[in-house]
Amino acid sequence: MSHRMSRVLRLDALARVEGEGAVRLRLQGGEVTAAELRIYEPPRFFEAFLVGRGHTEPPDLTARICGICPVAYQMTACQAIEAACGVTVDGPIAQLRRLLYYGEWIESQSLHIHLLHAPDFLGCADAVELARTDRAAVERGLRIKQAGNAVVELLGGRPIHPVNIRIGGFYRTPSRAELRPLADRLRRARDEALEAVRWVAAFDFPEASFDGEFLALHDPGRYAVDSGTPAVLPAPGSAHRVRGFPVEEFEEHVVEEQVPYSTALQSRLDGRPHLTGSLARYALNGRRLHPAAAEAARAAGLGDPTAGEVCRNPYRSIVVRAVEVVHALEEALLVIDDYRPPAVPHVDVPPREAVGCAATEAPRGLLYHRYALGPDGTVTAARIVPPTAQNQAAVEDDLRRQVQTRLARSRTAVGDEELAALCERAVRNHDPCISCSAHFLDLSVERE
Repeated sequence: MSHRMSRVLRLDALARVEGEGAVRLRLQGGEVTAAELRIYEPPRFFEAFLVGRGHTEPPDLTARICGICPVAYQMTACQAIEAACGVTVDGPIAQLRRLLYYGEWIESQSLHIHLLHAPDFLGCADAVELARTDRAAVERGLRIKQAGNAVVELLGGRPIHPVNIRIGGFYRTPSRAELRPLADRLRRARDEALEAVRWVAAFDFPEASFDGEFLALHDPGRYAVDSGTPAVLPAPGSAHRVRGFPVEEFEEHVVEEQVPYSTALQSRLDGRPHLTGSLARYALNGRRLHPAAAEAARAAGLGDPTAGEVCRNPYRSIVVRAVEVVHALEEALLVIDDYRPPAVPHVDVPPREAVGCAATEAPRGLLYHRYALGPDGTVTAARIVPPTAQNQAAVEDDLRRQVQTRLARSRTAVGDEELAALCERAVRNHDPCISCSAHFLDLSVERE
């Protein structure tokens, strides 16, 4: 006769995951029979209330989906609508957009590295406790983040939910003189970002591996940020090679489904869980890293990205993010150095009846938008697939594997508190943005 025990452990101190969620583990003997990442926040209906809006409105509205990564939503919305209207934005305006996106990468990745993820490796409950033991590291992270915020503020009009972005470009573009002080600040941040890579590279990383497929944009000419084609790196041991598909076919490959225990949709890539984000980008684009970032990766023990070496350990994602910050800073400086103000701050985007889609690389991974427009430009349908929704199934698989490994290696019973800590770390490895609010994880363990 089996004995069934169900306990709920509430962890109110977990403020290092953006959003409210729960993890439910079901254990039978020494086996993990289920691991569920439960999102119980109410739906926000962004896709629904975009319908009926004018074609100029989605960039400002979708920015409100995320207070940490509003630029990602704005840029993806702009490109999708421009695609529907048959307009291509290039030249200095496109370069400024990329610079703006680099600013968001710098601030968002630095936030996760120093304030959300690093405390896991250093035995601290949060960044406040970390500041007591390593104040210099936290202050360095904040300075790097502030440099990224400065980029967003200068180009976007303010550091959160920028107001200077519009379809076709910007309401106003800066002069070279306005960018000069920004370049000085980014150079200082670059030196500190290299220190941050060395800092995180010295952490103690548990052995773990994500053995599924990676999905990221691939751009033959650069480390993909705001352009590229979706590409898939197959699982280790697969007979398949890297494959790509047009962004117009995204929804044929990435299919969303509802699961009964979560208000958030989950996605599968050709029927299988997949991972998008820093590890995927690094795996598919490592050869295109700025030389300084590639050298930092090699020195940090990530192997040689220019030779196609891949990192699959989710715990080491913090190192990959730090390398991406170096890359973003170096590339931002190149954009500033080459910048020549455009003749006009934006190109016209007249409406037409059509469907347009686009994908960019938000700090957390590939972000996809699709809009259908009526003859006058009214939005008749909208589809948004964020990176965290794509990663949920893969995170569940990662939870299952890591808990199973811990149970298999232990000769004594593993308590709920230890399992909770393990699950928190496993989730934070993937930097999920559950809803871009806050604050706790509720762990339910069922033992049979």
